[in-house]
Amino acid sequence: MKKYLFGITSFIILFAADRITKILAGSIKGTDGIPVIKGVFRLLYLENKGAAFGIMQGRRFLLLAATFIILALVAAAFIKIPFTKRYIPMDIILIMLLSGAAGNMFDRIKYGYVTDFLYFELIDFPIFNVADCYVVIAAFAAAFYIMFYYNDEDLEIFRIKKRGEHGRGI
Repeated sequence: MKKYLFGITSFIILFAADRITKILAGSIKGTDGIPVIKGVFRLLYLENKGAAFGIMQGRRFLLLAATFIILALVAAAFIKIPFTKRYIPMDIILIMLLSGAAGNMFDRIKYGYVTDFLYFELIDFPIFNVADCYVVIAAFAAAFYIMFYYNDEDLEIFRIKKRGEHGRGI
């Protein structure tokens, strides 16, 4: 029960932070943005009808379907993980993935686009948002933990068992 309370509370906080920042970003719509660090970083409003880096523009229903599948798989993984000290990093990673995917999915469903507003103009990096940050941080953290923290036995919980398989190796 503690795990689900932790997961739901964390999800709500992260999702709310993403929503609030996107709502606030609406106030700079139609402007040249707000320089935070002149020539380096700017808040700049953008309505992105695609995915990361603007790919798949206008493919809203495909993006929604893919996001729904990802949300289902990540939620299933979260449920499957035991709530022990060893797996807390993976729980946090999965909550961040859920929050980020759900935040952008909310935008796609409600508005038909995702609100982006964080822009590193120094390197002309594509404009992104807080939900994107969650997903990227979670992906890097997952790679790190899988390579350097978890061993093969720890990751067995994610293994999909084939029909008729009863825990025996091949």
